[in-house]
Order: sequence, then structure tokens, then C-alpha cells
Amino acid sequence: MKTVPPEYFPTRYWHKHEDGRVTCDLCPHHCTLREGKRGSCFVRMHHQGEIVLTTYGRSSGFCIDPIEKKPLNHFHPGSSVLSFGTAGCNLSCGFCQNWDISKSRQIDTLCDTAMPQDLVKMARQSGCDSIAFTYNDPVIFLEYAVDVAQAAHEQGIKAVAVTAGYICDEPRIDFFRHMDAANVDLKGFTQEFYHKNCHGHLQPVLDTLKYLKHETRVWFEITTLLIPGENDSEAELNNMCQWLAENIGPDVPLHFSAFHPDFKMLDKAPTPLNTLLRARKIALSHGLHYVYCGNVFDVRSDSTYCPNCKAMVIERNWYQLGEYHLDDNGHCDYCRHAVAGVFEGPPGHFGRRRIPVRIGA
Repeated sequence: MKTVPPEYFPTRYWHKHEDGRVTCDLCPHHCTLREGKRGSCFVRMHHQGEIVLTTYGRSSGFCIDPIEKKPLNHFHPGSSVLSFGTAGCNLSCGFCQNWDISKSRQIDTLCDTAMPQDLVKMARQSGCDSIAFTYNDPVIFLEYAVDVAQAAHEQGIKAVAVTAGYICDEPRIDFFRHMDAANVDLKGFTQEFYHKNCHGHLQPVLDTLKYLKHETRVWFEITTLLIPGENDSEAELNNMCQWLAENIGPDVPLHFSAFHPDFKMLDKAPTPLNTLLRARKIALSHGLHYVYCGNVFDVRSDSTYCPNCKAMVIERNWYQLGEYHLDDNGHCDYCRHAVAGVFEGPPGHFGRRRIPVRIGA
């Protein structure tokens, strides 16, 4: 069992060209690289005729969070999750809220280290129900994430991916078959938005959402960061919510999250609560059952309601649970309707704490 992170970790998704270049087949960018060059994600590179991962066992930091912070409102409510990320990203969002991690070009050699068994040990010692791959997109460190997930499952710990879902068909299957839950960041609902603001494409993300819904048992929720004047028009929100209702169904929770000026988008104002509430109203009008407003204080729009009798069944104040009216299997106390989600026993009581931890040297 290795205890020290390797400098280069072998990967599977690539093919060689006659001229010596190698193309990475992990994500839709299909970066074609000469020896020593890195892909757009920065962490996968051409080394001695193959694509290798340079961040295996290396992290930008570790923190114990409430599961609701991912955000996952219907997966083991009130539980704690050990969160970590690495460096790099395969999208280049000008509004990135974690740009110091996702855009780093040094952090993979300067950060903490943790092999899969170290992460699982820390999660167990901390009483965490799950381990979350977050802060930057875990699809770019697929091999590391899969190894951590497998080690976690051996100890009864769940694996959670916080991802933009920008991944090709074959690695998508490989990645998500090891995940128990995911939050997928649907950044907007036009190709123009993805091209202009993320340097990517919309369709692969929609393909990921449909794959998760129809071909896996992964519990997933969706988050859209609403940016004033960019992706918050009534027409775009209606189109998005209609597509979700028709292709994903009414029971996948949708989170509308408030933007704050960051990275390259400092000229935009923070998202007003009214914008989030308008988006929530549109989503509900399309028949979506569970729609939330995030990054703002509004207990009403952050709480869960039974889609049958409309009673509040989970009250949330930021990440702190209040009133709770579900049985151990997720049935409404008032009408016995089954609320969609993964509810196994009573809720946890971790609350809104955020506890940084150290694992490696």
C-alpha cells in the first residue's frame, strides 16, 4: 500500500498519434499534447508517451462540512462530510468562486497530501458519513477520486462528487459508478453562455444529467449560480426548467445560488434575493417539487416541503436543521408521502459548523 503520493499516476482515457502527440479523452476538450505539456485542466499531462495525473494524493485542503453545504438537501440530512479538492479545472469560468484552487498552477506541489486510506481514516475518526470531492472538479482527478471512493465504501462511508459534469461518455460511466451522490453545476442553459463564460459546451452537461437520472442509482441534485444579466432571464430560466421537467423529472432538487463578484467578473452586482425567488417560482410553475435558494438567508426558500400535502418537512436556517417531519425512511409525518432522497434513519445534528483539518504533512 503506497503511503507517499506518486509524482505521475497512470490514466486510462487517451490515445496516441503517429507524430508522438497524445490526446486526452477524459473530457470534451480532447487536449492533444506534446511531451511535457499539460491539458487545459493543468493536472493531466503528456509524460513519456501517455497521459498521467499529477495531483494523485495531493489536496488543496480538508474541511469537515455539513452535507447541505455541497449543496445536498436530500442526502443524509444533518450529517457531516469530509470535503477536499486538488487543483485545476477543465472549465475556465470567469465567475469561478474557487478560482484560487481551480486556476492554481502551483498548488499541486505545495499543498497537503493524503492517500485514499488516509482520507478514509480521517473521515472515520471525525464521524463523517461521507467524503466529498469538491472545491475543484473531481472528474479531472478521476483515478484518485475512484480510489478514494472504493476505500471509503470498504468502511461504509459514502462518496460525493461536486462537479460540472463536463466529461466524455466512457469515463462518465467509470466515474459515477463509484459515486453515491452528486451535485451537478448547471452553469446556464445556452451554448452562448457556456462558450463565452466557461470556454465549454452545454450539451455534455445535459448528457451527464440524463445519464445520472436514467442509467444510474446515484442520488443527485442540481445547482445553478444566477449571475445578473448573464443567465437569469425569464426566457432562459423557463427553457431550463421545462427541459429539466421533461428530461430529468420533478423529483431532482434544484438549487438557485446567489452570485458574488469574484475572479474575472468583479463588475457584476451580487444576485438579489428577488432574482432567486423569481427563478424558484418559475421552476415550481414547471412542476419541479424541490427548489431552493442558496447563498442567501431565507428560511422559507431553503426549506423542504412535501409535494403532496405542501407541509414544511425540513426547516433550514443556512445549514442548520430546525423542524423535521420525516420518518426514518423519508415519509412525510403528515400524509405519509415519500419525499425523494436518501433518508436512512433520523437526521444528523452537525449544524452549520465548518472545521478545517490537517491530514498529510
